[in-house]
Amino acid sequence: MKSLQAIADKLKAAMGMDMTTVGASLIERVVRERMAALEMEDDALYLSLLLTSAAELQALIELAVVPETWFFRDREAILAVARLATEKVSAQPAAILRILSLPCSTGEEPYSLAMALLDAGLTPGQFVIDAYDIRTRSLEIAAAGLYGRNSFRGQELAFRDRHFDVEQGQWRLHERIRSQVRFAPGNLLAPDFLRQALPYDFIFCRNVLIYFERDVQRQVVQLLASVMKPDALIFVGPAEGGVLLGPTMESAGIALAFGFRKRVAATLPPPSLPAWAPLAQAAPPAPTPVRTDAAHRAPAWRLAAATAVAAASASSPAAALPAGLLERARTLADQGQFAQAGELCEQAVQQQGPSAEAFYLQGLIHDAGGQQELAQRCYRKALYLEPDHQAALLQLAALLQAQGDASGAQRMRQRAERMAKPGEGAHG
Repeated sequence: MKSLQAIADKLKAAMGMDMTTVGASLIERVVRERMAALEMEDDALYLSLLLTSAAELQALIELAVVPETWFFRDREAILAVARLATEKVSAQPAAILRILSLPCSTGEEPYSLAMALLDAGLTPGQFVIDAYDIRTRSLEIAAAGLYGRNSFRGQELAFRDRHFDVEQGQWRLHERIRSQVRFAPGNLLAPDFLRQALPYDFIFCRNVLIYFERDVQRQVVQLLASVMKPDALIFVGPAEGGVLLGPTMESAGIALAFGFRKRVAATLPPPSLPAWAPLAQAAPPAPTPVRTDAAHRAPAWRLAAATAVAAASASSPAAALPAGLLERARTLADQGQFAQAGELCEQAVQQQGPSAEAFYLQGLIHDAGGQQELAQRCYRKALYLEPDHQAALLQLAALLQAQGDASGAQRMRQRAERMAKPGEGAHG
């Protein structure tokens, strides 16, 4: 396809998606799908349309962004917010906490935050969650609040009984939860996005920075830092911590959460994102509800990879045998005692034989110590023993993506996605 690079450049300018990170095959696939829908065969003609039509650019973005999320996917980060929010409200009873989720995808992340906060004892009037995504179809699904089985993973699903009603084989989220989240379209690279926003107490921006070039990563972090309160926390994905660490940000030291805060002496210059981000899709500072009818040496926080699906993996027969040793290993790893944790993993393998969960935990420990090659080997050993070990698949995907192996990362994500049964929900 002769015009592929020019099309990829347009997508990169619009949403930061870099062909060198996501792979040429993905971009070519979605372009061909749009051309087929438009009954076009000339890619130069399609490029011309793309350059002149905001609607077609949005249609292409809708295809290029593939949601992959589920409720309480980042459980430790979500529960950390619930705990810290409770402390803040206890100290300042009149405070209204502001939380930002972006990209929010189909709503599972911000809704999980709302459920966790209400379950922790906060009242609806004590917090508000703003949720943005560039993909309007995702926002429509989020607003509808109807979810299939693929949105519920792992073993800890008691929240589903509390906050959902069964509706024709799917689950409808209670309005009490839905009303706590304000969804709106928004593009991180739009020139005016969040420029007038009130500061936030907590920000979730997970698993999107890895798809940007370094300059864009820095610009986005600068933007987000500009809307953080002095004591605010920002949570990112497991492979994105290295992007945050620097003169203005430091780890918050919350085990398994990938949380960061401003350094005490940090001064933040006004954010300056590139003027070439053309989408006129930035949301207002306080979004209105959408309704529809129809990652150098890694510090301890690298250990938190894919914790939201670890419970599902730990329930496998292979994982059950050395569970006591592995639980002690996890506790030591959470405390940063990686050498001792690694020794316990070795003991588990020697005493009970190889297990996917032991190799997976060894991978996390190597990952936390910056030993990426050893981490890869361990994740692959886990997958050899248990090909459907979703936590290992997703963590290996994040590690490969951070190393620049976009095609390898995509293969791992595709394997993880194939585990989900088709036809089980609007997006699951």
